[in-house]
Amino acid sequence: MSVEIKQITELSDLKKFVRFNIQLYKNNPYHVPGIVNDELMTLDPQRNPAFEFCEAAYFLAYRNGKIVGRIAGIINHRANETWNQSNARFGFLDFINDDEVVDALFVAVTNWAKNKNMEMLQGPMGFTDLDHEGMLIEGFDQLGTMATIYNYAYYPRQLERLGFIKDQDWKEYKIFVPSAIPEKHLRISEIVRKKYGLKTLKFRTRKEVMPYARRIFETLNQSYSVLYGFSELTPAQIDYYVKMYIPMIRLEFVTLIVREADDKVVGFAITMPNLSKALKKAAGSLYPFGWAHLAKELYMKGNPVVDLYLIGVIPEYQNKGVNALLFDDLIPVFQRNGIKYAESNPELETNTAVQMQWNYFERQHHKTRRAYIKRI
Repeated sequence: MSVEIKQITELSDLKKFVRFNIQLYKNNPYHVPGIVNDELMTLDPQRNPAFEFCEAAYFLAYRNGKIVGRIAGIINHRANETWNQSNARFGFLDFINDDEVVDALFVAVTNWAKNKNMEMLQGPMGFTDLDHEGMLIEGFDQLGTMATIYNYAYYPRQLERLGFIKDQDWKEYKIFVPSAIPEKHLRISEIVRKKYGLKTLKFRTRKEVMPYARRIFETLNQSYSVLYGFSELTPAQIDYYVKMYIPMIRLEFVTLIVREADDKVVGFAITMPNLSKALKKAAGSLYPFGWAHLAKELYMKGNPVVDLYLIGVIPEYQNKGVNALLFDDLIPVFQRNGIKYAESNPELETNTAVQMQWNYFERQHHKTRRAYIKRI
């Protein structure tokens, strides 16, 4: 039974591309589906400002008229310029466990990348660092999160069969909320606050957040600039993410650290109650009941898990204890809301400074994910 590869050119096929992931994992207890319309927006050149410097192609694999796999080819020209590379990315990858299907998908995306004069193929990655990246290689029995990829255990075996090798790993932790702020954190917080003239900002309304919204993502640009595969967010992208994220945030779970002298944002933490169970109930759609499931997990007490979604400190203040200020504020918030543990979400294994900050807490390394690479 031969495999047919179809490059997507129609919106109707793009919807099939997105929904295949939900269908493939329909009965999997650990997979967390995204929202179909959000993923369509990410893939749409007319709506995603990343296409100012990215290009992409999408492929579906069919057998006997049934979809059996999908893959996206992506070139982030800004990242290639930043890192002096000629790399294409693969992402949005899903397939049944069948060698012929996998071979056909990767032949299609490899030929596309070669025609674009690319030398390497790496992934899974998205258009930017804020898209899902990294294939799960450990932790298949752990519930996924909104910010991460879940995949079957046969995925990495298939990549390795094709000759892909490790390019980078990320670790993920469960970090258990202590009954009291660690004494060392309290001491560091007070020292850092006085030494550098910093203060903690909290917000009561989204209107109060808006003057800082763009500055949060400008701080992200600075703090993430040295991380694997990162390309600086453009002003249009910042506007895009402000519109996407600010309406979702729960204000008490957001903390900013600013300099008193000039109100510069030197650190931030955007955390939110874990939405994995709500997203599973929503099954890819906000209507008719998806919104209700998400709102219940986001705003009602009783959700024992929080996601450490985006956390950043500008380079000038890294390794100086600013993270202690963030958690000095957030730990009482978590305690008040009955949070038992936090999902760290992916942290580069080479980013030891970030991982060292969890030494003061009980933690469990429960997932590992990998970006693969291959010369083409």
